[in-house]
Amino acid sequence: MKKYIKILACIILLIATNLFSFILGMGGFIKVDKDKYTQIAQLEDFVKKHYLYEVTDKQLLEGELKGVVSGLNDPYSEYYTKEEYDRLMDFTTGKFFGIGVVITKGEDNLITVISPIKGSPADVAGVKAGDKILKVADQEFSGDKLQEASNLMKGKKGTEIKITLLRKTGETEDLTIKRDEIRVDTVNSELIGNIGYIDILQFDEMTSKDFEKNLKELESKNVEGIILDLRGNPGGVVTSAAEIADLLLPKGNIVYAETKNGKRDFEFDSDENHYSAPLVVLVNEGSASASELLSGALKDYKRATIVGKKTFGKGIVQTAVRFSNGDGIKLTTSEYFLPSGKSIHKLGVEPDVEVELNKDTKGIGPNFKDTDNQLQKAIEILQSEISKK
Repeated sequence: MKKYIKILACIILLIATNLFSFILGMGGFIKVDKDKYTQIAQLEDFVKKHYLYEVTDKQLLEGELKGVVSGLNDPYSEYYTKEEYDRLMDFTTGKFFGIGVVITKGEDNLITVISPIKGSPADVAGVKAGDKILKVADQEFSGDKLQEASNLMKGKKGTEIKITLLRKTGETEDLTIKRDEIRVDTVNSELIGNIGYIDILQFDEMTSKDFEKNLKELESKNVEGIILDLRGNPGGVVTSAAEIADLLLPKGNIVYAETKNGKRDFEFDSDENHYSAPLVVLVNEGSASASELLSGALKDYKRATIVGKKTFGKGIVQTAVRFSNGDGIKLTTSEYFLPSGKSIHKLGVEPDVEVELNKDTKGIGPNFKDTDNQLQKAIEILQSEISKK
């Protein structure tokens, strides 16, 4: 027995010796200057000399710039190369090629799905809000590599990409999804009897104009109320959401934002002209950012009944700026507040009527009205409001 104990002790000593040899093998420690620029230069020099593989000055510079923003530990702030910033601008205009999923860096440092864009290849394939993307094309990605994963999911129309998801159930699932053009109309509308149904997929630069056009078309058909569907809407351009709120709200404040110093970054107000028929708004866990601004303002004014599940909870604003070399940054610069003065960041908008979507529902919206119980409840509430007029 003593013999085995001695052998085990030798193995442990050997492992420990090798470990310390590894740590101290390059001289124990690197002396660095207190000046941060000198430290960066010294670090670059050390990496170039000792890193196993070739590394370019461009790689190091890009990593250093991204590292400044990454050090904030803010999943919504990011430094972009020129190509990456171009793709970001594609999203605000609403046209790009990929699978159509809005993602963020989760607090667990996993790539988290805020929402698949409705009607997109990701949506059709069954990607859900809250799913974690572990792999793209069999490559593992963490939240720190969100942009790289996003870039890989984009590509030529008709090509396929494989992603590995971690579901809320704890199970993993592989999906092979065919890329397509994601630019779809952000606003769709139709009649449900005497009710107008308007679905807003996301907010880009044209969304408010599209919404106004659809609203007028429904009014011309003498609808008696509107169901506004913001389920799965990940947000987007704040201005578009505020302009839509202006069409639906009486005179007053819609939203305002403040910087860390308490300075007003922006604010939007509505005039007295607005659509005045009854409203019901549908939301869920995938309703985020600008869609929370809109639903929250409508709730504050008691202008609409909010139906569904509590929203995602993103109440901070990012400013996108391009640098002279084509690179850019998206930086969290302010927090927005609803007319009541409440922040919804990490809190979300609570529905007035909470309704869990049926698990066996194959889809949402009028085409799935027979199983979309959230929509059914919205219709029931709106018809009750109409009957009181």
